Amino acid sequence: MPKIPESVKEAWEGRAGAVVFSTAASDGTPNSIYATCVGLYNDEEIIVADNYFDKTIKNIKAGSTGSILFITEEKKSFQIKGTIEYHKEGEIFDFMKSWNPEKHPGHGAATIKIDSVWSGSEKLA
Repeated sequence: MPKIPESVKEAWEGRAGAVVFSTAASDGTPNSIYATCVGLYNDEEIIVADNYFDKTIKNIKAGSTGSILFITEEKKSFQIKGTIEYHKEGEIFDFMKSWNPEKHPGHGAATIKIDSVWSGSEKLA
C-alpha cells in the first residue's frame, strides 16, 4: 500500500477549507460531498467523520472506492484515491471521536486506505 509522501502531508497541514470526498453508487453514479471533519491517521489512511452521510454511506456499504481532493492556501491541488472501510467502534473510531467536534454526531469513521496520490496529472505515490 502506498504511503502519503512527506510533501503531501505538509500540504495537508496547509489545506484551504473543506476537502471534497467522492464515492460512487453501485451503478457508477458519482457522489461528492464537502467534508471539514477529516484527519490523517497514519502514512496510509485518511479518516472522514460520518456526521451527516446519506448517499455517501450507501455507496460505502455497496463497496465504493473513493477519493479525497484538497487544495492548499497556495492553490496547489492534491487527490488521494483508495478503498474505503467504515468503523463504528475501535481504535479508528476512537481516533475520529478525539478530534470530531462535539456538536457533530460522529456516527462512524470512513477510512480511505491509499492506493494512489496525485497532484494534478502527476502521480506522487
